[in-house]
Amino acid sequence: MYNYYEAVKKDVLDYIREEVDMNGMDLDELKERLWEDLLNADSVTGNPSGSYTCNRTEAQKYVEENKDLVREMCSEFGSWKRVADWWLMDEYELIDVDLRIYVLCNAIEKAIAELERAAE
Repeated sequence: MYNYYEAVKKDVLDYIREEVDMNGMDLDELKERLWEDLLNADSVTGNPSGSYTCNRTEAQKYVEENKDLVREMCSEFGSWKRVADWWLMDEYELIDVDLRIYVLCNAIEKAIAELERAAE
């Protein structure tokens, strides 16, 4: 089963390693910067283009394997109607993007914690 939390955390770690110069930056600054940058990074959320996978079939597989997470996200975001409409229109890539955004804060926290443990 596809794990959004782990997949997005991996993408966050990759982004940090490739794109972030952490010299002189404290963790709170890093978290804030990552949220702002990654919310609009196709390589992590797919938000700018409306697709992370660029593949409807792959996105559908990820979404359908995570119906409980979809329900949780809809409850949290209040997005039941929007997601139901997307589901009926086979817009799985948009649901996939919303799921990635939904787990992004958690992924950032876990990625930074992992980097801290590795630095010790």
